[in-house]
Amino acid sequence: MNPIVVGRMTRRQGLAWLGWGALAAAVPQAGWAQPIEAPDALIERVAGQVIDLVKADAALRGGDMGRIMELVDTKLMPHVNFTRMTASAVGRFWRQATPEQRQRLQEEFKTLLVRTYAGALGQLTDQTLAVRPLRAQPSDTEVVVRSELRGRGDPVQIDYRMEKTANGWKVFDINVLGIWLVETYRGQFTQEINARGIDGLIAALAERNRGTGRS
Repeated sequence: MNPIVVGRMTRRQGLAWLGWGALAAAVPQAGWAQPIEAPDALIERVAGQVIDLVKADAALRGGDMGRIMELVDTKLMPHVNFTRMTASAVGRFWRQATPEQRQRLQEEFKTLLVRTYAGALGQLTDQTLAVRPLRAQPSDTEVVVRSELRGRGDPVQIDYRMEKTANGWKVFDINVLGIWLVETYRGQFTQEINARGIDGLIAALAERNRGTGRS
């Protein structure tokens, strides 16, 4: 099995990764000062909007990668510290990577995540995201926002690790059913780098994203 593929992902876990969409807040209009919205309020406010958008868009549910990438780039990425997410997944090797390698790692990692979980969009039916009360202090700069994706069947736990920045709260890790994304991929990436180096990991990600990776 390709070490860069999460091989034991269930349909419920795949659907749960749609919690990414709950991060897609509207970008504030230029020129207007905006207070920093609480992290739990941010996710709760936009979750319904994004889920409704996917339900109404047959191309998104059907796996149209162009439409999905557009959704990710315009709605999701502005609210994710993807550099931190990728660096954490690569682990200690990130410090050894050149700027060009870091850029490639981020690009290929994002594509891998989108392609891996795109099929879950078609499973959206009656689901809603319910955010639990936030356990945090006003002075906290990192928090965990806990939520559940509710609908038919058992609820699915989705947690978000978020950091406070000058541009609002941003996600840097996601937990679904007890599985943290960064930790899962760190083990796989470490194995690949130990065997083939950083360029080998980039090549393996690119191969997988083109559908030509090892099985």
